[in-house]
Amino acid sequence: MATRPSLIEHEDGLSRCSWCGTEPIYRDYHDQEWGVPEWDSRALFEKLMLDGFQAGLSWITILRKRDAFRKAFDGFDPEKMARYTPKKLEKLMQNEGIVRNRAKIESSVSNARAYLAIPDFSAYLWNFVDGMPVQTRFKTMGHVPAATPIAEAMSKDLRKRGFNFCGPTIVYAFMQACGLVNDHLVGCHRHDQVAALAKRR
Repeated sequence: MATRPSLIEHEDGLSRCSWCGTEPIYRDYHDQEWGVPEWDSRALFEKLMLDGFQAGLSWITILRKRDAFRKAFDGFDPEKMARYTPKKLEKLMQNEGIVRNRAKIESSVSNARAYLAIPDFSAYLWNFVDGMPVQTRFKTMGHVPAATPIAEAMSKDLRKRGFNFCGPTIVYAFMQACGLVNDHLVGCHRHDQVAALAKRR
């Protein structure tokens, strides 16, 4: 059985991590967002919530629904989400534009409340990597872990604070996406570009 290549050379001549495939929406996400250090607390909260909704699904499914999610969840404004009523939650359950999983939708309220209890969510998260993106030099997808001790520690602490749908695998995917770790493969055209964005908070 042939193994999937770790890098794909696209028609524009650039090599990319193979997980992004060739669909434009996924390729653009890989090139413009994935791995770029994110310092904004609300944006970090949004990504963590979307990664929670991804559990059991592919990320491209969530990516295609992201605008609908943002509209449905009031731009992922934690203050508004923390006040969601049962009527609002039921309305979300009827929204065909998002993932209609009751447990995930209901947990968005407790997650928003847990977020609001942390004075600086960005500083809290970045403290797990000492305020500096972790730089890796993996050459193949097979070398990239599903989780790390840092992700396990972050997951454990998030759950202790009241967050749901934030297991170590979800948290590590979140860390990769938001640039707390640079897991673009060596050989991917974005690896060095993302590494150059690293700065200590």
